[in-house]
Amino acid sequence: MVRCRGVLRVLVVGCLTFALSTFALAQAPAGPAIPEQMSVHADMLQVMRSILYPASNVIFTAQSADPASFEPAARMSTSPNPFTAAYGQWQAVELAGLALVESANLLTLPRLCGNGRPAPVQDAAWQLWVQEVRDAGMAAYEAAQTQSQDAILDAAGAVSDSCLHCHEQYRQVPGGFEARCPEPN
Repeated sequence: MVRCRGVLRVLVVGCLTFALSTFALAQAPAGPAIPEQMSVHADMLQVMRSILYPASNVIFTAQSADPASFEPAARMSTSPNPFTAAYGQWQAVELAGLALVESANLLTLPRLCGNGRPAPVQDAAWQLWVQEVRDAGMAAYEAAQTQSQDAILDAAGAVSDSCLHCHEQYRQVPGGFEARCPEPN
């Protein structure tokens, strides 16, 4: 009987250890916690002016000026020109495409437009055009990898179209700045 108690004790301790470790694993997060909603610090106009506008201009410039023809700046680390900076020439175009791809995620976060109205991030048209920005950015990135101005020409057209579609409904509206980001119909 003494022998059975020892086995029973080992079984009980083993079962308790297994149960507690399973419970602890079930309670532990699977990795770093992701906030329910990311904080935003810029309105839509600031996001456009600080990320999308400069990135688009790099892509548009590459249509007519060969990125490989830009000489690196004497102080590449502080050059304000993306083509002459540390990550310049064709790599600047690649990075501009990726900036558009990643900024599409920022365009889906609830934030205010520059005039204080809520951005229509839940509007189906908005979501469609955000996807167009994402696709156009990826097209520009892939075109830049080929280092072909012909390929960039097509990608720049996609970037231009994606901007135009959204701007026609939300930016270039009767009433000007104050009427931007109107309520969905």
